[in-house]
Amino acid sequence: MTLPQHHDIVVIGAGIAGATIANELLERGQKVCIIDSANSPASGCSSHAYAIAHPHIGRGSPRLLRLTRIAFSMAEARWGQTWKQHGIFLPAKKDKPFNPQELITHLHSLELDDDLARVLSASEANQICGIAQNGVWMPRGASLNLSTTTNALLRPHPNLQCLWGKRISRFEKRGHHWMLIDDQNHQLFSANKIVVAAALATKSLLSSIDIRLPLRPVRGQLSIFSVAKESLWVNHLPKTAISGDGYCLPAERQNDGSYRWMVGSSFDEGESDLNPWVASDEFNREQAKALVNYSEGGDEALVSSDSFVGIRCVAGDRLPIIGALTQRPGIFIVTALGSRGILWSALAAKLISAQVLQDDFALLARLGFTEDLLAALAPARFFASALASPPSLGVLASNSKPILPSSPSAK
Repeated sequence: MTLPQHHDIVVIGAGIAGATIANELLERGQKVCIIDSANSPASGCSSHAYAIAHPHIGRGSPRLLRLTRIAFSMAEARWGQTWKQHGIFLPAKKDKPFNPQELITHLHSLELDDDLARVLSASEANQICGIAQNGVWMPRGASLNLSTTTNALLRPHPNLQCLWGKRISRFEKRGHHWMLIDDQNHQLFSANKIVVAAALATKSLLSSIDIRLPLRPVRGQLSIFSVAKESLWVNHLPKTAISGDGYCLPAERQNDGSYRWMVGSSFDEGESDLNPWVASDEFNREQAKALVNYSEGGDEALVSSDSFVGIRCVAGDRLPIIGALTQRPGIFIVTALGSRGILWSALAAKLISAQVLQDDFALLARLGFTEDLLAALAPARFFASALASPPSLGVLASNSKPILPSSPSAK
């Protein structure tokens, strides 16, 4: 009997997360095999060409605030020429008083200097961004074409093997190795270490080794609108990206004088339909009005010309799941990246490579990782106990409580 092909490190999933981790390991002299059920890289959400990146500055989880700041610095350093820096404006909430000094103090508490986050009055924002609203200007905010970036990360390399059209359905431990088995029960490969970066498919893969994670799909549709050059909307189109309840990129002028404007995105929890929905375009038109503070803008002037639909994977606590599965030595997880794939992929590459290679933890500390942040990302946060029983027994329970909206935002 011919033994299955053996690899030291296998990465399952060739989206932005898996590709970034594979690239980091290659840079550190490792041999890597990356496997995907599709026939090419970036087949899911990573086919997205309009992702944006900036640190989170809300008043939510302190760990989320710290993590996005660290992740943004890593992303900015990693993506190089594909990092399209155009700045991002975050409008202040219209239903709350605008207190510039209080906001400045908050930004400084997050260690965000003026070169990364600066409070603007409505008049200053109008001059810089073309939007007359109070808010925060992030001049280093950027967008990234995930598809282009993912493919570049997986360009030919002597230590990289890419296997396409291979669907792994379950794992099985055999001695010191993990077996990777398909749905026909064929043992395709064996590996010492497996990094699972397969978005929502991570859930079913890990269930084969009695691991239960609270992962859910969230459908998001981005709308690309065409705006005629004579439309009143032209005077309200932004010069920069805006991120608030939804987001948009700077409007692009076309050769015929019209404008192309990307606005997103709908948030439909529990939905996985990849077909475009007319209702999602309607939802994004309302988002567009709110983003640029133009409530009287006519819907008919935002003509749908194209769309992108992606299925994001989220966990109940809104944080990504990144780290070693300590109850199953040799398995590492990167999932639940939600809408921050650019940031979390850069962070995951550093963290996972350090754990896979069992070194460089001093570097992680210098990058800002502390024990509480590592714990906030670790898969173990969802397990109700430390599992004193053998790994082959029992199912890991989740103590996570979903905090996502109970009903879809658009249908």
